[in-house]
Amino acid sequence: MKELYELGFVFRGFVLVNHILKELPIQKESGINKDLRGAFISAINTFVDTAFNKNAIEYLESGNILFIFKIAEIQSEDNHVKEPIIVYGLVDKSKKKSERLVRKFFEKIEPVLQLFIQKYNNADFTELNQFEPFQKVVEEFFIKKETTP
Repeated sequence: MKELYELGFVFRGFVLVNHILKELPIQKESGINKDLRGAFISAINTFVDTAFNKNAIEYLESGNILFIFKIAEIQSEDNHVKEPIIVYGLVDKSKKKSERLVRKFFEKIEPVLQLFIQKYNNADFTELNQFEPFQKVVEEFFIKKETTP
């Protein structure tokens, strides 16, 4: 997906895995903090879930950038109910329709999301270092996908 700038996994407001495929033009200027991004994504998801009766937000637009959110559920070791795991993508929408890019992102990300859930279901999510190896999985996933016709 050549329009994708960044991909990340957020749980309880923390960015567990984040991979930058290409630099955002605005990042060069302001040095945006990934922890703030994780907190924002969790907060907006909680707001939409509460205010709109269990609905999920799929994307936000800001200029030529789409913030796309794919929400699934995962079980943590310290909780008896599943909780939201959010995969986010920052996508360049300058030449395409938002809805088309959202559908494309959802299709592309589903296998890596399911792999993450399979690997980390019932994990201790307080130990953030355990997710570092998954960044390599994400990187390889997109390298293979980009080189495959």
